[in-house]
Amino acid sequence: MLKVSVNKSMLRPTGKVVGIIKRNWRPFCGMLSKSQIKEARRHLFTPADRRIPRIRIETRQADKLEGQRIIVAIDGWPRNSRYPNGHFVKNLGSAGDKETETEVLLLEHDVPHQPFSQNVLSFLPKMPWSITEKDMKYREDLRHLYVCSVDPPGCTDIDDALHCREIGNGNLEVGVHIADVSHFIRPGNALDEESAKRGTTVYLCEKRIDMVPELLSSNLCSLRSNVDRLAFSCIWEMNQKAEILNTRFTKSIINSKASLTYAEAQMRIDSATMNDDITVSLRGLNKLAKILKKKRIDNGALTLSSPEVRFHMDSETHDPIDLQTKELKETNSMVEEFMLLANVSVAQKIYDEFPEFALLRKHPAPPPSNYDILVKAAKSKAGFYHSRELIEKAVLSVWLATYPRVAVGNQYLLCRYADIIVHRLLAVAIGADSTYPELTDKHKLADLCKNLNYRHKMAQNAQRASVAFHTQLFFKTKGVVNEDAY
Repeated sequence: MLKVSVNKSMLRPTGKVVGIIKRNWRPFCGMLSKSQIKEARRHLFTPADRRIPRIRIETRQADKLEGQRIIVAIDGWPRNSRYPNGHFVKNLGSAGDKETETEVLLLEHDVPHQPFSQNVLSFLPKMPWSITEKDMKYREDLRHLYVCSVDPPGCTDIDDALHCREIGNGNLEVGVHIADVSHFIRPGNALDEESAKRGTTVYLCEKRIDMVPELLSSNLCSLRSNVDRLAFSCIWEMNQKAEILNTRFTKSIINSKASLTYAEAQMRIDSATMNDDITVSLRGLNKLAKILKKKRIDNGALTLSSPEVRFHMDSETHDPIDLQTKELKETNSMVEEFMLLANVSVAQKIYDEFPEFALLRKHPAPPPSNYDILVKAAKSKAGFYHSRELIEKAVLSVWLATYPRVAVGNQYLLCRYADIIVHRLLAVAIGADSTYPELTDKHKLADLCKNLNYRHKMAQNAQRASVAFHTQLFFKTKGVVNEDAY
């Protein structure tokens, strides 16, 4: 009798499905595949999500629904049937139409995009709004500082601003100021619950699906120039070598002196004639940022920069008429360095104060399966395989930042609910706000983070799908050029 030796690493736990507790069925978007039989009432529906099987539905409107994007819900799946049974729910519009396809994209990626309810809007501050004595409690007045923001052109949700100035001892004071959204969104009300459910702002090619109502995202929490705004500030004392000598956090009131684009900020830095306070501040920030970046790279930080494409839209039809690769300037890197530094400082502070429930961003190690196909393909081409290390580094870009029990950060505040939680924790840590039960409940935080990770992933996929759709629209009118490629 032949004895077969089994490698222990080959052993896997096995099991069988014995029952379904809850079905994860949702309404699906797709197209009707009309039956070839004349006057048939039963037709097949093909979902946009290729992982979903075709669904059999009954309808008398087949002629009307042909060529339309429709929504279908599953009712059941008889054991003797090849297809599940479902029913027609709604007609979204003609396939290929921009509005229709955007709606499909949002529904398929489960992006909450309905208008904010009256109940949610009732928790917004009443207009006209101004800063009161009560708002100034636990808050520092920093309106005298030459603070400015640096963002992409056309940005209306300005969530961060910076300043840099020399202080008497030859050192520099550097500040990152983040819009204080947590001042306006109080724990447990309808506005807070809706923001937590949405989890993140979703940026599509031609529209933005806000996490918070526009009054906050584009107005009261946007750090526009020449208006008083409430902020949360992280302020460092640094020497000329960009070494941090002292860090402090404070809720603040700021008045930004300029809202600049990356190009405008770069022009000021490079100018031979400009020497105003804002320009001097920018030069100081840029000089320190270069040192900080070099330190990070020397310490093994990985730089993953894939060129970002921007569409130019027709002002009337909103169709893409041109596309260009975003040119990255020194100022892009400058802002990034200080956002990273603020994230590190805030994360350290919260972790020191609340080691059990600090919200910290985590990048898990990518599974080897992420780059198996790539490595196999490289092996098959002579001379390619020596670059395996480069390939593995490239594949790290498929990492998704996840918020495990917990999440971070300070940048892109108006886009992520995780940052509101971080600000609440930081405010408690510095005695600027009081805590509440859910903030220190690990189980509730874990559930919250599960939703934040899901929304983050779906938002990224929706954004990619939007780029793919607009690319398709762009090339629709272009001729075809054949090229050999490897």
